[in-house]
Amino acid sequence: MEKASAIFGSIFGGAAAEPAATVSSIFVYPIKSCRGISVSEAPITSTGLRWDRQWVVINSKGRAYTQRVEPKLALVEVELPQNAFVEGWEPTNSSYLVLRAPGMDELKISLSKVSEVIDNVSVWEWSGSAVDEGAEASEWFSNYLGKPSRLVRFNAASETRAVDPAYAHGYNTMFSDGYPFLLLSQGSLNALNELLREPLSVNRFRPNILVDGCDPFLEDLWTEIKINKLTFNGVKLCSRCKVPTINQENGIAGPEPTETLMKFRSDKVLLPGRKHQGKVLAGFLWPEFSMQGITHSREGKGY
Repeated sequence: MEKASAIFGSIFGGAAAEPAATVSSIFVYPIKSCRGISVSEAPITSTGLRWDRQWVVINSKGRAYTQRVEPKLALVEVELPQNAFVEGWEPTNSSYLVLRAPGMDELKISLSKVSEVIDNVSVWEWSGSAVDEGAEASEWFSNYLGKPSRLVRFNAASETRAVDPAYAHGYNTMFSDGYPFLLLSQGSLNALNELLREPLSVNRFRPNILVDGCDPFLEDLWTEIKINKLTFNGVKLCSRCKVPTINQENGIAGPEPTETLMKFRSDKVLLPGRKHQGKVLAGFLWPEFSMQGITHSREGKGY
């Protein structure tokens, strides 16, 4: 596995000779819709950043929960072993995924235990099998959310989940929404915050890669970027859902930033002449990259 490093990580956009920006932060979200982890480096696998969206909380019918319907997930803190983001690291019998949430005891989930595989797990249009993390995790999330829940892990041994072939053919993902990588610039966030009464943290937008040093929304135009030895191909602007309106510190939703973004970042404004659905566009999805001339498929997504 290659690794993406936030240290000395310059971004070259297209054929530019000088860096267009610098990687300032890398974020990994092990459990879909739960809190992310900020890291200085992260191995890149066939599904994007290692550990990203490998788990998801599901309801009694196997459907994925997200912050859209369960905003309390924003308060679930996720911790992995300190060495989990070191290239080549593998779990041992003492390696755990640790979860914390308000009013709940700490939950430890073994990263090495072989668990039961269950069927009929679904995320959006995809359905398949997943690894069930057991009764203790099920009870923990059921008590926290107040409804029957289970925590499952993507069954990479037998399942694949393809991204939309209309945008990127032949690439796969785990439990994220769209594509393996979501990129956002600090300049874009700063420009938005200048229009808001109260500035927002980057965690509202849940990017994998945050870059700095470029003009606001310049990332909209990047169709190819290079970070160190890795080349990423841009796919599409990311249409945003309800999640950016949810305060990630208390799980309460409000009208912003959607109300402000609709004035200058809607599909009607940015994509004139196309069929519009009233979507807000912010951030850019990067579903694939080539490395040293060899194209590698990626499994991962956006939120």
